[in-house]
Amino acid sequence: MQRRAFLVCSGSAMGLAGCGFALRKAPNFAFTTLYSGLPESSPLGVELKRSLQSGGKVRVLSDGRQLNEAQVILDVLGEQREKVVLSRNASGQVREFQLRTRFRFKLRTPAGKELIPETEITQQRDISFNESAVLAKEAEENLLYRDMQSDIVQQVMRRLAAVTEL
Repeated sequence: MQRRAFLVCSGSAMGLAGCGFALRKAPNFAFTTLYSGLPESSPLGVELKRSLQSGGKVRVLSDGRQLNEAQVILDVLGEQREKVVLSRNASGQVREFQLRTRFRFKLRTPAGKELIPETEITQQRDISFNESAVLAKEAEENLLYRDMQSDIVQQVMRRLAAVTEL
């Protein structure tokens, strides 16, 4: 019985290895130091900094005096959250909102060479609204904003990893 279980497990492992399956690894960046002017109060900036430093290969500088130590500069051109009414009922009460998050940035060297041109990443989610569950809907809204923020951070990380040479 043990032999059969071993054969089944090893057969599954070989099948996964043969198909090219691999767990996602931390990206390799072409730089080791990055300057970012994102404010410390920005939740997106905090998550982006944490994601960049989690691999242990990139040091994120945020002090303006360290600007000349950085190999690349991440210029944040805008970070914006919006809440737009999508629909109303017959009496004019809001029934549905659309939440949007926009993040605009570019990446350049200290000498001014543009590595990633001005880019805008936009995320949006629809959320229903009910006056009798305002607190629950507010919590759901915050959760959706956090989810969009994580998506944006992952997209920025992939774009930064796509830079192959400085």
